[in-house]
Amino acid sequence: MSEATDLAAHASDAAASRGRRHDEAPVRLRNAFQRDRDRIVHSTAFRRLVYKTQVFVNHEGDLFRTRLTHSLEVAQLGRSMARALRLNEDLVEAIALAHDLGHTPFGHAGQDALHACMRDHGGFEHNLQSLRVVDVLEARYPAFDGLNLSFETREGILKHCSRRDAELLERAEPDGVARRFLDGKQASLEAQLTNLADEIAYNAHDIDDGVRSGLLGLEQLLALNLVRRHHDAVLAEYPGLSGRRLLFEIIRRMLSEQVHDVIDATAAALHSAAPADAWAARDLSGLVRFSAAMHADSTALKQLLMRALYRHPQVMRTTGAARQVVHDLFRAYVDFPSEMVEEFARREDRHRAVADYVAGMTDRFATREHLRLTGRDAFALAAKADAVAAAR
Repeated sequence: MSEATDLAAHASDAAASRGRRHDEAPVRLRNAFQRDRDRIVHSTAFRRLVYKTQVFVNHEGDLFRTRLTHSLEVAQLGRSMARALRLNEDLVEAIALAHDLGHTPFGHAGQDALHACMRDHGGFEHNLQSLRVVDVLEARYPAFDGLNLSFETREGILKHCSRRDAELLERAEPDGVARRFLDGKQASLEAQLTNLADEIAYNAHDIDDGVRSGLLGLEQLLALNLVRRHHDAVLAEYPGLSGRRLLFEIIRRMLSEQVHDVIDATAAALHSAAPADAWAARDLSGLVRFSAAMHADSTALKQLLMRALYRHPQVMRTTGAARQVVHDLFRAYVDFPSEMVEEFARREDRHRAVADYVAGMTDRFATREHLRLTGRDAFALAAKADAVAAAR
């Protein structure tokens, strides 16, 4: 089995993994976390991420980010930081590639709509759904449901969890992946690092997609110190640079600065705390971090993106249409379960079966199903509203 030989004492070690829910013999050439990564990459849910969106709905353009491209970007950033910090790159990569498997079609709009539909039936949360995908919904192996991933990968996938949900998970799996939420402990350092890689990637590519869409202007971004200092440095080195090349270079330098900031701030925190091993590190908070200055810059960027992009009237009209599509699909399948594929239609827990079915859809499939079941094209109506608004 292949394992990095220069891991820090506080890094997760595949050889010391808490194992899988169903025992499996080790395999040649791959350690436990590498095996997890490969199972994730070959899963149906992972392939579907290519047609699930971040901010812009899939039909709005081929160059906008999808959940798949985002997951790959998170894995790349995470591995780079893990290598520098001597943490386990394989575990970071597995968590990064799986962290969005439970996302609904249409990004957060779809999740919000599905949660509203499931309010009286246990609710819906995409982190829990990602865990549900790898534990239950993937049907690939004859001996068990799900992918049977290692404890450390599963725990990293469960980024957030309410106390109510943690108690339910703990009853089903005593001393399992939800236990840390009840005990007030941290996830592995690798899971924490993946969370920061997710944030860095998300903000950077939303800048790119926002400017590409025409909804976000570079002049708006220049109000931020994080953007302004790289903008000025790029133009000092390349006078007259403009357009996409200028934007790409600004984003590239922003990514590099944030990555190096996390590496330096985390290395200093780890040196000061000196956890004896990976489990000791879980008792300490704030080890994987931005510096205070970079944290402030990142927060300011997220606030601007919320105001200028996520709440832009055009995005809001599209997300409103997405919520309607998910709501209509949910009601249709609850009333007529035979409209789902047999695997879901025959389940007794109808509302959860419908939630699983809808959550697994791509943007394109959900749109086609909505048109088939209702005869309405919700996004065409939203586009017409945009055209009317633009003509005023």
